Amino acid sequence: MAHRPARDAQEALDEAQDLVFEAWDSATSKRCVALAKKALTISPLCADAYVLLAEHATTGSEEELDLWQRGVDAGKAALGADFDGFVGGFWGFLETRPYMRARLGLACVQWARGARDEAIDHLRAMLDLNPDDNQGVRYILASWLIEEERDADLRTLLARYSDDDMANWTWTTVLANFRGEGDTEESRRLLAKAMAGNPHVLAYLSGERKLPRSLPPFYSSGEDSEAVHYAEDFRAGWVATPGALEWLTAHQPERKSLRRRASRKVKSA
Repeated sequence: MAHRPARDAQEALDEAQDLVFEAWDSATSKRCVALAKKALTISPLCADAYVLLAEHATTGSEEELDLWQRGVDAGKAALGADFDGFVGGFWGFLETRPYMRARLGLACVQWARGARDEAIDHLRAMLDLNPDDNQGVRYILASWLIEEERDADLRTLLARYSDDDMANWTWTTVLANFRGEGDTEESRRLLAKAMAGNPHVLAYLSGERKLPRSLPPFYSSGEDSEAVHYAEDFRAGWVATPGALEWLTAHQPERKSLRRRASRKVKSA
C-alpha cells in the first residue's frame, strides 16, 4: 500500500507547489515552463507541474499524452494511502485538486485522440470521486455521451443531477427526452421549462443567430453568454438527432411568448 510522502518529501512537494503557483502568474509561457520543470526537480510528486507542461506541449503529441498521464500518477502517489479516504469528497480537500486537474486533462486528450471509452470512464470515475462536481465534469460527459449515442447512460447521468437548472442540463434533458420519445407532451413540457430558464439557446441551436468567433470568458445562468457556451458544446448533438432542430423551430412562437411575458415583468417592476 502506498503511503503519503514522508515529512521531508511533503515539504519538498509544498515547495514545488509554490513554484507552480508562481508559474500560474507568469507573464510568459517560457517562464511558466521553466518554473514547472524546476518544480519537478524539487518534487516528482508535483502533479500540477506536469499539468502545466502538458498544457504547453504540442497538441496531439505523444509527449502531451505522457505528461497528462504522469500528472495523474504523481497526483495519486502524492495522496498515497489517503486516496481512498478522500473518495466522495475530492476537490473539497486542496491536496486532491492537482490529481483531479490532471485526470480531467488526460480524459480530454484521450477523447481527442479517439480513445473515447477510456475518456468517458475517466469522467465517470471523477464523478464518483467528487459527486459535487466542482469542475463541471458532468457537462463534458453529457456531451460525449450524446456524441457516442449512449442514450441510456446519458439519461442516468441527467437523473443523477436532476436538480441542476443550468442550460447545460435543462436543454440536454430536452434533447435526451426527444431522442427517446420524440414529440410528446413530456418533451414539450421539458422544452417549456428549458426555454423559461434560458430562451436565448433556441436561436443559436436553430441557426437563427450565429455563434461569435470567440466564446465569452464567463457566463451566467439565463444570459446570452450561457446560451453561446451551450450551443458551442451541444449543438452537434442536436444536429445529429433526426428531426430535433425542426421540432425546435416549430416551437419558436412559444419562445416569443416567453419574451413578451418577460418584457411585461420588466415594465411592471
